[in-house]
Amino acid sequence: MAKKTVATLQTKSKRLTKAIKMVRSDKTGAYTFVESIMDPDLVNDWLSKK
Repeated sequence: MAKKTVATLQTKSKRLTKAIKMVRSDKTGAYTFVESIMDPDLVNDWLSKK
């Protein structure tokens, strides 16, 4: 499974990171991309989840 932090975004109050994870579907075997914008401290936990 490939994973990569793509961009760092800044808003008025806090710094955010956009993370993209490639996930394989059990049903079809095809890969899909899941995107999420979150606090930089939570990125590693989010990427390690299956």
